[in-house]
Amino acid sequence: MHTSKISGLGYYVPENVVTNDDLSKMMDTNDEWIQERTGIKQRRHIKKGDGNSTSIMGVKAAKIAIERANVSKDDIELIIFATLSPDMYFPGGGVRVQDMLDMKTVPALDVRNQCSGFVYAISVADQFIKTGMYENVLVIGSENHSGGLDMTTRGRGVSVIFGDGAGAAVLTRSKEEGRGILSTHLHSQGAHAKELSLEGPSTEHWVPKIIEENPQESIPYYPYMNGQFVFKNAVARFSEVINEGLKANHLTAADINMLIPHQANLRISQFVQRQFKLSDDQVYNNIQKYGNTTAASIPIALTEAWEEGKINKGDLVVLAAFGSGFTWGSAIIRW
Repeated sequence: MHTSKISGLGYYVPENVVTNDDLSKMMDTNDEWIQERTGIKQRRHIKKGDGNSTSIMGVKAAKIAIERANVSKDDIELIIFATLSPDMYFPGGGVRVQDMLDMKTVPALDVRNQCSGFVYAISVADQFIKTGMYENVLVIGSENHSGGLDMTTRGRGVSVIFGDGAGAAVLTRSKEEGRGILSTHLHSQGAHAKELSLEGPSTEHWVPKIIEENPQESIPYYPYMNGQFVFKNAVARFSEVINEGLKANHLTAADINMLIPHQANLRISQFVQRQFKLSDDQVYNNIQKYGNTTAASIPIALTEAWEEGKINKGDLVVLAAFGSGFTWGSAIIRW
């Protein structure tokens, strides 16, 4: 049985910084209100004319990850692209990355698991490597939220949370026993799908139908989130899936060197931190700077933590995510 390890990491965020005070000029909100509920101070938004898109940001992050992995783009045998905000309805972002990187005709797979997207994508990549099918897999999480948010008071409960950005990782086959990705654990509960969702435009709600049947004040093509319900489920599922991963590897919370949670809400991360009795140095949070970047949040945070020297060889690193679907998952990694 082969094992896989993360051999290269990279991330990219747009230069355009949007502070809470900037948002207060667009909607009835303020810095104190946003920080108290989410911990977010600012986020990055794509700016018209800056040349960015979901796929382009993914390419920028991927170039850094590939270089750091000490491989060439021609060594990549599979692209897995996680996003809820592709450049177009179809095709997905993976094939665009393949084209923009001028890669050979490798397969490209898109993962639509929203906030859990990167963990799901890592799990898929890990399985392809473990079975011996591929040696180097490029995994990307990238999101352009700002283009589809309701930037008015009506949408503030959702719009203040999300930001744009991309993160990438190269997974490589490894022969080092006991190192790399030890296990991944994935779950879903579709009964709560509509509690965090975007119903249109879709095959059920095409744009002409929306315009004809809905007054302006109830447009359903902005994201909807039942905040308290999502929070309650998130803290429970985060704990469950982290414990599941630790138990599968005969480990305990005391063995964790670094927990990288999906950056959904700083209050959720802090709640989970207290449950596992982890110090501030054992949990990496950057939602304060970037907001919730959905599938991009874990790879951005993982890259920053590694760049800052907070992750070292031999460390036990735990990735955990929860989001729309509901879906949730964890990855247990020996660095």
